[in-house]
Amino acid sequence: MAINYRGQSFSGYNKPKAQTSGGKSHVVLAKEKGTVKMVRFGQAGKKGSPKGTKRNQNFHARHKCSSKKSKLTAGYWACKHKW
Repeated sequence: MAINYRGQSFSGYNKPKAQTSGGKSHVVLAKEKGTVKMVRFGQAGKKGSPKGTKRNQNFHARHKCSSKKSKLTAGYWACKHKW
């Protein structure tokens, strides 16, 4: 089930994919409580870190990932997907 939204094709809602152009590394078609929004997130060229590593823990502490609850924000997806 492919979803076309503003000229881009997504495999489904809340499924991040790599972005081919632009300043961000990923894009996701986020859906929460009936609201749909295209969210771009992540610094292009920057790699994330495996779960449980010190680098990963520092990112989560610095960006307060435990308090990011809305799927319609870039911070939520950066914490969940990339880090």
